[in-house]
Amino acid sequence: MSTSGTVDRAFRSALYDTGDDTLDTGASLLAADPAADAELARRGEDLVASAWQRGWQPADVVRVVRRELDETHARLAGSLIRAQALRDGRVRGARWEAQVAGLPTSEAAARADRFSYATAVLELYRLLLRLPALEPLDEAAGAGEPPGGRERKPESRMLGRIRALLAKAEATGFPEEAEALSAKAQELMARHSVDEALLAARAAVTEGPDAVRIGVDPPYEQAKAVLLDAVAAANHCRAVWNEAFGFSTVVGFAFDLEAVELLYTSLLVQATGAMTRAEAAQRAGGRKRTKTFRQSFLAAYAHRVGVRLAAAAAEVPVGEDLLPVLASREVAVGERMDRLFPETTTTRLRGVSDAAGWEEGSRAADAAQVRGRKRLP
Repeated sequence: MSTSGTVDRAFRSALYDTGDDTLDTGASLLAADPAADAELARRGEDLVASAWQRGWQPADVVRVVRRELDETHARLAGSLIRAQALRDGRVRGARWEAQVAGLPTSEAAARADRFSYATAVLELYRLLLRLPALEPLDEAAGAGEPPGGRERKPESRMLGRIRALLAKAEATGFPEEAEALSAKAQELMARHSVDEALLAARAAVTEGPDAVRIGVDPPYEQAKAVLLDAVAAANHCRAVWNEAFGFSTVVGFAFDLEAVELLYTSLLVQATGAMTRAEAAQRAGGRKRTKTFRQSFLAAYAHRVGVRLAAAAAEVPVGEDLLPVLASREVAVGERMDRLFPETTTTRLRGVSDAAGWEEGSRAADAAQVRGRKRLP
């Protein structure tokens, strides 16, 4: 039998019927025919290319594989995506390339048990085959430009300074220092965003807003999605959470999107550290902490930080000549969001019932408050 015939039989058995017995049958066929490995890999690359056509991006695929399967499958997916990128050869933009470069991979040496390897591959292919269509983030692709978004500019000095400030805020064990560093970072973000808008207006730049997907990982996804929404709103962006696939889509202009990713990641690190310390203090006082405590803590933290971020954004001075520019950018972001998501729904935050958790989360958010400060004379 040809290698193509072996793969065809394995696929008919395993991919189009979800039973365990059929999966074992397909894996047995592949395990018994090492010559079929190259054809099996090529078919997998075709499944990956099909996912791109349905709006998925590399990080999205690996994220959903981790959620639905495990790390072994995520590494297999990473290897497939990299192989497909080499075979494809198309330039897809800096953000896409960065996602590919950060993927986990699976070494060929891990294939000693051929049956287990074939089983994992078929489980991955089942998932890839059934991925639904997502909202296409790449408006430029429809105009003949490369998919993956516009080419990103090199990171500015300002983003480098912001990144350094947030790294220090995450590392320090002193809440007051973390607050000061985070506040300075948000002040720089807000001021630089205004500067970017003014420069674009003066240069008559007509580039529109972009869209990115940011992972919102378990546990306590709802509270994390609320935090990301608050960070996005404070930085002139808008976010929509996709609970099923573990990400939020954020729409905004390039610098603002960078700022959202940086600040959201940093605040998550700070919140986790604060929650760990709060739990230790509760245990020392003889109170057992629970999942409900942690959910309530993060929900309060997200709510409180949102209030602080909104206040920080409102304190940044904006000249009257720039108000129309900022208003037009807000309209552009809203229009892009409406095209991507003509219908959205709201959801209630669940599991917030621990008063101690809420109190501790609010206190931690106050310690990590992010607000603008007046310039020194």
